[in-house]
Amino acid sequence: MQERRHLILQRLHLAYGICGLMLLTFGVSANSYAQVVPSIGATSSLSGAGSGHVATHGSSPGITAVPEDFSKLTLSSGFLLSMTVYDMPEISGELRVDDSGNVDVPMSGELNVAGMTLPQAKLAIQQKLADAQILKNPKINLDVVQYAGENVTVTGEVGAPGRIQLLAPHSLSDVLGMVGGETQLAGNTIEVRRTVDGVLQTETVKYARSTGNTDEIKAFMIKPGDTITIPRAGIVYVMGAVNRPGGYVMQEDGNLNVSQALSMALGTTINAKVDSIRVVRKDSQGKLTEIHIPYSNISKGKVQPLTLQAQDLVYVPVSKIKTVFSQGLGIMSSTASALIYTSF
Repeated sequence: MQERRHLILQRLHLAYGICGLMLLTFGVSANSYAQVVPSIGATSSLSGAGSGHVATHGSSPGITAVPEDFSKLTLSSGFLLSMTVYDMPEISGELRVDDSGNVDVPMSGELNVAGMTLPQAKLAIQQKLADAQILKNPKINLDVVQYAGENVTVTGEVGAPGRIQLLAPHSLSDVLGMVGGETQLAGNTIEVRRTVDGVLQTETVKYARSTGNTDEIKAFMIKPGDTITIPRAGIVYVMGAVNRPGGYVMQEDGNLNVSQALSMALGTTINAKVDSIRVVRKDSQGKLTEIHIPYSNISKGKVQPLTLQAQDLVYVPVSKIKTVFSQGLGIMSSTASALIYTSF
């Protein structure tokens, strides 16, 4: 009987040992899995000059995608940094960059980090701790917890006008790509407004629809806070006895003459009274004036064709039609419903 009881106890001990081993193995695997798969919602960081360290915010580790322009990132007001100080965790914590670009380094005082990259700010904080004699050779890890990028406003003739957020400077070419590029009605200039030392400045960059982005556009840098405006190209209207009446976008250099405009409208009709062609022009005061076009002499090469201005209206009368000047207001109002042609 005692031998049988002893055998049962041995089997029970063996079973308990196997169960304990299984639990230990499962626990280690579970812990390892928890370390490999991060939770969503924390931030990524750079340790030193750019390691792949994953920052932990609070008690839950995690990662998110690093912004596209992170390598060009410079710190500015509003950024929230997470600082880990090795060998002195009691002074570790979060540092908010204030409106003046300063952070309050624990036990060391304020430090201006505006305009610094993350590695530069790390070195500056380490030096600050060393100067305050907090640590002889301080080593810290610095992470970005919250970004504070400024908006760039893009208006005018682009695919998706509005605001986009930039953390660092980008080329004008990149920014235009972010908003869908220029439309077919875009003019040949791009205006960039920015504030420098409290003074609003406007810069103009040339754009060509035929070639797309020029070298100047690719080299021109847009900074957070800039405003970009793409004006509409000049449009002239060709009405009356032409084969395709409507509005036509002016040429790449912003120039268009009467002959070119009539060609874009596929020429005059058979019953057109070409010797009575008029250009109706509105001045800065809103007053309409008419300009007679000697089309016969132009077609013979005796007279240079008139260079048109944006919003000019070329009118080709039919037979005994009244002068354009007497009907100028009615003709100009009809251009609102005219088709606009951008390609020919």
